[in-house]
Amino acid sequence: MQAVASVDPLALKQALTAAVGAGHVRNDAGPDHGATLLVLPGSTAEVAAVVAIARTHGVSIVAQGGHTGLVGGCQSHPGQIVLSLTRMALIEAIYPDERVAIVQAGVALEALQSAALTHGLEPGIDLAARGTATIGGMVSTNAGGIMAHRYGVMRHRVLGLEAVLPDGTIYSDMTRVVKNTAGYDLKHLFIGAEGTLGIVTRVVIKLEPLPQSTATAMLGLPSVAAAFEAINLALRVDAGHLRAAEGLWQSYIQLTARAQGWSEPSFPLDQPICLLLMLGGANQASLNEGIEQIFAAIFDRHPTATGIIAGSKRQESDLWRLREDTDQLYRAHAAAPSYDVSVPLSEIEAYVEHVTSGLNRINADLVPYIFGHLADGNLHIVLNRVGPLDTALSRAVDHVLYAALRALGGSFSAEHGVGSKRIPALVATSDPAKLATMMLFKQVLDPDLTLNPGKVLPIPTQAREKSK
Repeated sequence: MQAVASVDPLALKQALTAAVGAGHVRNDAGPDHGATLLVLPGSTAEVAAVVAIARTHGVSIVAQGGHTGLVGGCQSHPGQIVLSLTRMALIEAIYPDERVAIVQAGVALEALQSAALTHGLEPGIDLAARGTATIGGMVSTNAGGIMAHRYGVMRHRVLGLEAVLPDGTIYSDMTRVVKNTAGYDLKHLFIGAEGTLGIVTRVVIKLEPLPQSTATAMLGLPSVAAAFEAINLALRVDAGHLRAAEGLWQSYIQLTARAQGWSEPSFPLDQPICLLLMLGGANQASLNEGIEQIFAAIFDRHPTATGIIAGSKRQESDLWRLREDTDQLYRAHAAAPSYDVSVPLSEIEAYVEHVTSGLNRINADLVPYIFGHLADGNLHIVLNRVGPLDTALSRAVDHVLYAALRALGGSFSAEHGVGSKRIPALVATSDPAKLATMMLFKQVLDPDLTLNPGKVLPIPTQAREKSK
């Protein structure tokens, strides 16, 4: 990568304007970015042209989705170009009989959900930021969500994709079928790579039948073990299928309920953990009966358990807001440090105890809010602190949260990615051969560090010296 000082800003802007049009090159990338140039291409060909121009001028690019990331994956710096895919928001086609959609990367998840709904289908993935999270961003971070236990994460939803490589070459594999053994499945290089190996521009998404009815309930339970008993009952219920199983530890649900003014006399928020369950199926009466059977079995085993069944869509929405209104955490603790881990299901209860006691040893006032996708082992942990943490405290917290995860068979990043914030955790917890292979891929595909440098992987020392 050439030194920023050698770049001719006027020549760069003129070249970019010729590629994407005068109205689509701006001098202000926005308050969240250090870069001064924002480029908005309208097609894969225009993205390719922008990347080629940036490489020629020795300038790096940070691709931008819906701004919902939490690990600094889209942070930019002076001298870089922010490439926004906002204009590429077309749902190109939906094939109902194939259960497949073809979309541009800038399409919001909620827009795809709405389009698929008209055919009785859904993308098989859902998350709270559905209104702003884009498909390209979700592919690039390998997003998960509440239905991963049933339909997998984004990696399992993508049949094919198109991406622009660091040299401006267009990689196109818009496969629309599940079965495909024609050589290396290279699309997986770009899924979860956070725009460091290529910029995803178009995606073929596998769709699923949308259930005609749903039933939602909340259980207050004495332990994580009791929550898994309820989940196992829900997985085996005859009435339908388990769509979601969200664990809300006491401190988290008490905070969101207080912020929303939610209360229910028959459901005091005094249990160690609450479990939000949703069943999906064809018949509402059968689903309601299934939920009631789960309740009866749990109350028989745990007489101190409490519970509430949503009697209407409004009540269902109110219960889900208790889970999804994570903004309340950051209103209570501005820029609160947040963590996103995966833990094998059988290890979750011990892991939570380990984290709670470990944080207490660091500081008795350091208390975690814990919630997450209990059926797949993804826990979100947010500290009751205004962030960011100082370096020493951050390292101590990382050690408590991450040190044992690899040995357990878990991951320090479940669905948020690595970005710039989690690079030290990746280096500290990953197998050396994995790290070396990742660095090799980056070096081969992007030797000039054109795409999103300093994200996912540390910039090699020699490259840092070269760019000074």
